[in-house]
Order: sequence, then structure tokens, then C-alpha cells
Amino acid sequence: MADRWSLTSLVDERLGRESGTLFAQAELPVALCYPSPYRVAMSSLGFQTIYREIHAHPRCSAERAFLPDDVGAWRRSGAPLFTYEGRRPVAELPVLALSVSYELEVASVCELLDLAGLPVLASERDARHPLVVAGGPLTFSNPLPLAPFVDVLVLGEAEELIHELLDLALEGLPRAALLDRLAGRPGFHVPGRGPLGDIARAADDRLPARSQIVTPDTELRSMFLIEPERGCSRGCTYCVMRRSTNGGMRTVAPERVLELVPDPARRVGLVGAAVTDHPRLPELLETLVGGGRQASVSSLRADRLDREIVALLARAGARSITTAADGASERLRRALDRKTTETQLVRVAELVREAGLAHLKLYLMLGIPGETDADVDELARFGRELSRIIPVVFGIAPFVAKRNTPMDGAPFEPIASIEGRLARLRRALRGKVEVRATSARWAWVEYQLAQGGPEAGLAAMDAWRAGGSFSAWKRAVKERGVRPRETRRVPDGRLRLPQLAVWPSVGAV
Repeated sequence: MADRWSLTSLVDERLGRESGTLFAQAELPVALCYPSPYRVAMSSLGFQTIYREIHAHPRCSAERAFLPDDVGAWRRSGAPLFTYEGRRPVAELPVLALSVSYELEVASVCELLDLAGLPVLASERDARHPLVVAGGPLTFSNPLPLAPFVDVLVLGEAEELIHELLDLALEGLPRAALLDRLAGRPGFHVPGRGPLGDIARAADDRLPARSQIVTPDTELRSMFLIEPERGCSRGCTYCVMRRSTNGGMRTVAPERVLELVPDPARRVGLVGAAVTDHPRLPELLETLVGGGRQASVSSLRADRLDREIVALLARAGARSITTAADGASERLRRALDRKTTETQLVRVAELVREAGLAHLKLYLMLGIPGETDADVDELARFGRELSRIIPVVFGIAPFVAKRNTPMDGAPFEPIASIEGRLARLRRALRGKVEVRATSARWAWVEYQLAQGGPEAGLAAMDAWRAGGSFSAWKRAVKERGVRPRETRRVPDGRLRLPQLAVWPSVGAV
């Protein structure tokens, strides 16, 4: 059985392997919390950026806390959730700030608050408890399921908003007065005090986001992460980070990126929604690789990959290339405004083989509105063709419509239909292409949260309290009356499949 000593020892070991950790005594300490385990949290650029920004405030400091690797063991120890830097119970700090990345972490927010010894519902907390704030990537799409649990939502890019929030918190206002002040400010939403406003955009001189702490104990082992660009210039209809979000794509000069990469960093990750669209990416990679560093790039786009970039990635330590096709067929990709073609993907496969890399991985979605078995058969045929060039892995995820996209309001394909098409694809590709798929059941849960409001958050709380199984989620969604948003006509030009002039009715789970 774990005890407080063993838990503290684990924290000590992790801190001992970190570089860049910040320790400070401050007038206003903030418990900066991530509702997933340490290895995931410390791979988040947003989380690390807000950590640095809080410490940059002259009167504030941040102490991190995470969802334990083994929640059951932590509970059995009887220890309250405590911070890494100060070993203080999270509930004793005046502000608790949550960074939430995606929908399925909403239930983990409930878990984290409960482990901290706090009432999960904001309505059950008072001035004795910390001010609970939430921000992060989820706020770009639909943060409303978080509303029952937080006092304030910080919407969008928070590099500047966090300072505004801290300044107000330092004024020592009563809780109600502080919330009144925040409710009227752009970039903040106080649940129950008006509708959601626009998401915030940080000033260009705040870019780029980058790692503050480097550690071997993450998903991206000992890698320094930095964004050479933010946002995207493309118009994919399913994507929250499309060109209409926060002004589209903003690039950072390679000179600025290189200036911020610490000399000891031997592994550098270039992170962003559309890194291969950066016009000077080859120059940046060449400098990093020429300096003896390994480098990786997120969001590789098939139409941007050429012999020079693939060769540079191979020199930088890549063993494979991952890109996205998304739609199962050319027809669906055109409808999604994805525009990736088979010709482009074949060319990428040839470049991967030429560079001596091990395999090509393609991300794809099943369950897109209007999809048929014929689309899946086209994907199977194409997968077999690619496998003659290079070993291929398909990463399959069910389509989940997100708010603040042109696909907002699209229904979720019935689980049985998704699973049937996946089985059809596996049969057609057996022995040719490795197919790795995420769960259609949990994608359905994600959909309820992506499309729902505060009632979806309450369903997440109920499901968590009932053990978190899929059956608990189904029951909670039904009992809380969670309903998909009313389906609507597709705006002209946003989805160009004639049979989708009106969304089909929502199918059964």
C-alpha cells in the first residue's frame, strides 16, 4: 500500500530529473493543476507556458499538481493531493488553475478536485476554498461542460489573461466582487453570468510557447518543445484550429526559435497546428540538425513534404513519418476541405522509403457524415497499394464534431456502424496494413461533451462517481438529459456533398 512517504519519494525523484524547474516564495502561490498524469502534463506546451508566465509575475508563483498515475493507490494512502514544488496540499493555496486539453479530461477534473479534498461543484464551495480557474485547449471549442466545477473560465490564449487574473486576485476582493469584475472582461467567462465570449489572442511578441522544464519522465522523453508557428492557414471543416480561429497562422522567425533553444537541449520538438506550412522550415531543420541535435516535427502535411524535408527529418533522428489523410476517400477529403490526394500520399510513401525510414503512419477518421462502405473499400484498396511501397500503419479515430467549426452540429455515427466499417477495413487489409483504432464507445462519450453544455459536465461527474464505465456514462447522459445540439442545414460551400444538404438524423448508440 502506498503511503505519504512513497508518494513524496516519487515526487522527489521526478524533480531530481527535471531541468528548468522554478521555485519561489510569493505573495500569491497558484496551484497549477493538470487533470492527467505527470508524463502527459509535462508534454503540454500550454501548461508549461502558463507555469512560466505565473512565475514571471512579480508577486506570484506556481506549484504544479497532477492526476496521480495510480489514483487508487493515492486514495488508499489517505494523502491529500499536494504540489510538487512546495509539497503543500492543493486545497490550501488561494488559487487553483486547471489546464484542460480535451473533453474526456472533464471527468478527471472531478477526480482531481476530489483528491484535493474540495467539493467538486463550484456551488458547494465558498470563500474558505481556492478560486478555481480553468483554461487550456478545450476552451477553443466548448468549455461549457467545465462550468459546474469552476469559478472562472479563461478562454483561448492565456499568456496575457493570466496576468490580468493574478492582478485582480491580488487586490483581495471578496469572491463575489472578484467574479463580478472578471465577468465583464474579454477572455473571461464566469458561469451563470452571461454567455461565452470570444476566445483571446495573445500578442505576437508573446510567441513562441516553449518548454520551461525538460524531463525524461514524459511522453516526449527529454525533448525541448517550441512552436515555430501558431494556428493554421487551412480551412479543414472539422478542425478547431482552422484559418478562421484567432486570425489563422502566425509564424515565428527561425532566428527567434533558435535563440530560445537552450544549448544543452539535444532533442527539439517543433510543435504547432501546421508546422510544415512554415515557409522557412527547411532552414530551421538544417540549423538544428547541423548543430548535432535531433529534431521532430508535429503536424506533417502530405502536400508540404518533399525530398529535402524528409531527408532532414531522417538526419534528425526520425524512424518513421506520420501524416494525416483524415477522410477515407478522395470524395470525403474534398468534402472536408482537406484536399490531401492519393498522389501526394504515394509520393510521401516513396520519399519515406527513399530516406530509409521504417514505415509511414496515416491518421484517418471513420464515421464522417455521408460516409459509405464504398469509401471504406477505397481506403482499403489504397492501403494495399501503399503497402507495396513501404510498411503502413493506419491510426483510425471515429469522427467527433466540435463546436466552433463548420461541422458543428453534425451527428455521431452509431457505434455499431463505426465498428462494422472498422471490421470491414481490417478484413480487407489483414496482413497488409496494421490498423490501430481508438474506441468508438469513448468517441461517443467525447461527442456528448464536445456538443453538450453544463449538463454534459454534470453527466461526467455522475459517471465518474459511478465508476467511470461506459455503461455509467450512458446512464448519466440519459438521466441528465444530455442532447446533441439541434442539427441544422450545412452552410453553402462548407461541406460540398450534395446528399448532405441537411444532416441525417442522429443514429442510435
